[in-house]
Order: sequence, then C-alpha cells, then structure tokens
Amino acid sequence: MNLEFNLKDNLEKIQKSNSYFHTFINKDSLAAGILILKPGEEDTQEPHESDEVYFVLSGNGCLKIKNKNYTVSKDKLFFVAKGTSHFFHSNTEDLKVLYFFGGSDS
Repeated sequence: MNLEFNLKDNLEKIQKSNSYFHTFINKDSLAAGILILKPGEEDTQEPHESDEVYFVLSGNGCLKIKNKNYTVSKDKLFFVAKGTSHFFHSNTEDLKVLYFFGGSDS
C-alpha cells in the first residue's frame, strides 16, 4: 500500500473520469479521498455508514447538514456524523474538498 499520496495525481484522475470524487485510501478503519464539484454540478451522495470529515482545499458554496446550511470556504473543516443527510451546493467556482471516513468508503 502507498504511504504517500500526491493530490495533483488524484485530481487528474477525477478530471479523466465521469465521477466528481476519487477515494485513494480505502481500508477497514479509514478511507480518504478528494472531490471536485463544478458550479451547477449536483452532489448526489447519500448518508454514509461512518463518520466523515471534510476539509476544504479551495472553492466556495454551502454544505447542507440535516436542515442547516454552512458556508464553505478554503481551510474550513466540517464533521458529519454517520447516517446524517448532507450535500454540497451553490458553489460558483470549482469546489475541492478532502474527505476522510472513520471506516471504509462503502
């Protein structure tokens, strides 16, 4: 297993795929990945089976967690408990976010 990761390489994998996210670590105890959401692109994720942390690399918009909107901007970090509905929206520029699951990305 790789112990070092280049985010640029993983961003390029997303740009060459039909998906807006890419999980580059996926173990039983931890998963990590990156997502890029273009303006107007829909975030289609469903509630997860593990707690999740998002760290915003760049961009803007909102993250709706349950029924509350949180303003998204560079260097902000968000916690989403397992089973909680959430999605990104209203970004006017590319939104780039690292995500971490407290378990596998299943």
